[in-house]
Amino acid sequence: MLPEKALHGHPRLPRTVPTRAAMQAAGTLLAFCCLVVSTTGGPSPDTCSQDIISGVNPGFPKTIKTNDPGVLQAARHSVEKFNNCTNDMFLFKESRITRALVQIVKGLKYMLEVEIGRTTCKKNQHPRLDDCDFQTNQTLKRTLSCYSEVWVVPWLQQFEVPVLRCH
Repeated sequence: MLPEKALHGHPRLPRTVPTRAAMQAAGTLLAFCCLVVSTTGGPSPDTCSQDIISGVNPGFPKTIKTNDPGVLQAARHSVEKFNNCTNDMFLFKESRITRALVQIVKGLKYMLEVEIGRTTCKKNQHPRLDDCDFQTNQTLKRTLSCYSEVWVVPWLQQFEVPVLRCH
């Protein structure tokens, strides 16, 4: 009979029985790996299918700077809707954006808290809102706090203001 090394090309390793502590450690590691795979969806087959870490997750609102150009444009759409829906003689414009969130949906959904103020421009004059000054006359001066949601689809150049509440 040939020695074990001649049959398999390497000497036979001694058989060892793992200790209870080693088995528990292996079980813990296996459970952790299963948890990671189940929460991350497993490994990605290629680079293109990996999550892009942009800081904004689809469907989840994220705080955004109040001076962001998209926020400013959304606030202006809110004010234009307010002006079209009220019987006030004067136009209002945004004076301060206090909070802004953005959510990726089919486009972008902005959720804004905006303070708006009455201007010196009358509605029937149709001036550029940026050229209108805020009222300084204490009798005519008025400021409102508004919450609005503005849905913007940039690639279609569409916007909608489905929610606008001012008090």
